[in-house]
Amino acid sequence: MQPICSNWVEIMATDDKEFFVALGQRIAQLRKERGWTQQELADKLGFAQQTLAHYEVARIRLPASTLPLLATLFMTPIDALVGHAQHTQHTGKRGPAPKWQQQIEAIAQLPKAQQRFVSQMLDTVLAQAGR
Repeated sequence: MQPICSNWVEIMATDDKEFFVALGQRIAQLRKERGWTQQELADKLGFAQQTLAHYEVARIRLPASTLPLLATLFMTPIDALVGHAQHTQHTGKRGPAPKWQQQIEAIAQLPKAQQRFVSQMLDTVLAQAGR
């Protein structure tokens, strides 16, 4: 019996590859925006640096189970992380963005050295709070 679409596997493989390339690029971009090295992010994720490097260039596929942790670390919705939505406010809420969200957006506009400083301060405060 002849398959309905003989190149179905090739199409899926191409779509998957494009998805993982784009995902890796977003991860690398978000990592760099925060001033983190691959080693620093890999440590936060519990991966070897080389493994993270492979994920960022899509040599190997990032496990789906890693997406919630990445979204938490980058403070972004999973949908935005995987490229299905732009970062927007929740539609059910009215009014301006919460103050912490405004602050994060302001921090993102700072030079990288100042972003690293703010990040280190936050890490210190969170460590003291037991987080």
